[in-house]
Amino acid sequence: MAGWAEGEAMRRLLVLRNPSAGGAGDEAHDVVMAVLKEHADVVEVTAGDPRDLAGLLGEHPGRDPVAVGGDGTLHGVVAALSARGELKTRTVGLVPLGTGNDMARALGIPLEPSQAARVVTGGVERRMDLLYDDQGGIVVNAVHLGVGVAAGQAATALKPVLRRFAYAAGGLAAGVRARGWRVRVEVDGRVLADGRRRVLMVGVGNGTSIGGGTPLTPGARPDDGLADVMVSFSTGPVRRLVYGVLLRLGRHGRQDTVVFARGSRIQISGPASEVNADGEITGPVSGRTWTVTPAAWRITVPSPVPPPG
Repeated sequence: MAGWAEGEAMRRLLVLRNPSAGGAGDEAHDVVMAVLKEHADVVEVTAGDPRDLAGLLGEHPGRDPVAVGGDGTLHGVVAALSARGELKTRTVGLVPLGTGNDMARALGIPLEPSQAARVVTGGVERRMDLLYDDQGGIVVNAVHLGVGVAAGQAATALKPVLRRFAYAAGGLAAGVRARGWRVRVEVDGRVLADGRRRVLMVGVGNGTSIGGGTPLTPGARPDDGLADVMVSFSTGPVRRLVYGVLLRLGRHGRQDTVVFARGSRIQISGPASEVNADGEITGPVSGRTWTVTPAAWRITVPSPVPPPG
């Protein structure tokens, strides 16, 4: 990791604000901007449409982008940098003002706005893996299908009222109705699900959690060159309920109907279904392959705390 040495030239930042991110309001944003401007040369732009991000980055060359929003905002910034071929030349900052903020949780970036802004200007650089799918799309944090997608769809309507708790409510509603999906899952050629047995959920994690802190792949590390894959076969009524409770606690691996694997190439195929990548639902698709690219991009994270003594 590389830090920002005291006395070096003030960093030039491009703050990309997503006004639709369902988290903190204008007051928190004003606090963030005050902290950033105190320690950096800052230009702020509003990016309501992810399709605008590449153009905005092009209008402000030489500035490191700061994603102010949730996982979807971070996904959009990284995707735009990838499209411009600038993943290795511009370091991303993150101020998590979204609803779930799962990548911030995985990296130890504070959820308190002013503290997160101080990390952007005074943290250290960390190189991060990135998942690319066979259609050119990316995954920064996690991608999943099955009951998790249904839960996300149910949670969307509840976000304005329940905020991050909308995910738990959506998961409960989806879990009651889910019967399972017949999908085939392969990890580096190893078959985890053969498509004959119904699965409740498949998750591929670069980060550890989804839905505002639900630890889908609790052992994942976003910089080890591998993705963690989870497959749940917990399709019976009682097993679904137990799975939902254990998933929220990060203990779903205790079920004998849940399997984990790690690898760099993940293939999923079966009847057309929707997938949730970094909180954005796409599809339906009948097959997709994700490949891990190690150390593909850079983000600023908190400086490590030295051990006592």
